[in-house]
Amino acid sequence: MNTPLAKRYDFAYFFDVQDGNPNGDPDAGNLPRIDAETGMGLVTDVCLKRKVRNYVQITKEFKNPYDIFIREKGILNVKIDEAYSDLKINLDETPVNPADGKKRNSKGEAQGGEVHKGRKYMCDRYFDIRTFGAVMSTGANAGQVRGPIQLVFARSVEPVVTFEHSITRMAVTTEADAEKQSGDNRTMGRKYTIPYGLYRAHGFVSAHLAAQTGFSQEDLDLFWEALTNMFEHDRSAARGLMSARRLVIFEHATPLGNKPAHELFERVSWKRTTDGPARAFSDYEVRLDGKALGETRTVVQVS
Repeated sequence: MNTPLAKRYDFAYFFDVQDGNPNGDPDAGNLPRIDAETGMGLVTDVCLKRKVRNYVQITKEFKNPYDIFIREKGILNVKIDEAYSDLKINLDETPVNPADGKKRNSKGEAQGGEVHKGRKYMCDRYFDIRTFGAVMSTGANAGQVRGPIQLVFARSVEPVVTFEHSITRMAVTTEADAEKQSGDNRTMGRKYTIPYGLYRAHGFVSAHLAAQTGFSQEDLDLFWEALTNMFEHDRSAARGLMSARRLVIFEHATPLGNKPAHELFERVSWKRTTDGPARAFSDYEVRLDGKALGETRTVVQVS
């Protein structure tokens, strides 16, 4: 079943981290990402989309039409080549359709209507392409796709602090290292954590772009499911305890929408319920129109 998406959606998503690093910055020694001017913690949209992809590949096991294009250690051009092989389009020969050109401009590279066929194949097969989009103009060239779901960076609701911890491994890597330590055989390291942070992200779902990629209502239901459960299958000692806390979905009545997203997001707020440093979600209250939200997922009709 492939039900076309007929409505626009906007959503606010709250998640938290306890004694962990939600999204380390490799250019800063893997320190948690922080806004240097405000002290607010940051989690990139790329990080959140990676967790969605991981959830889908676990639950759907890379099966068509829920395969994942951007996967760990993947080679993207190989996947694009496979698309044209499955379509039985030989990119080393003259295009079969004269409308695509009288000659092959570059061997191994699609052109004209072939690119459209390749792009459609990739959208039909790969969940993350028809959801988030992808640049596939490399190699055999399957064009570019702008996905119907777009996310912004998540930002902590209050400033966070970063702790640095010394850690010890009771072993060394090589015999040479052991000789240097006279058999003590210890390796010292560093670990960075945030004691607690509640993060808020915003996202947008376009029915217009969904029609272009084939993103369906069933795909959207799977996306909501992923946001709710993805941290349960992404555990790591480095990330500490991460949990999805509140997902507020604004469902418009039409594909174009009924109200600007920023007006809807202003209806969602938070309040501190305790004094002193926050160390648990119970120190906060997430509100919709001034009333506390008790459910993880809340759908609001917008008219």
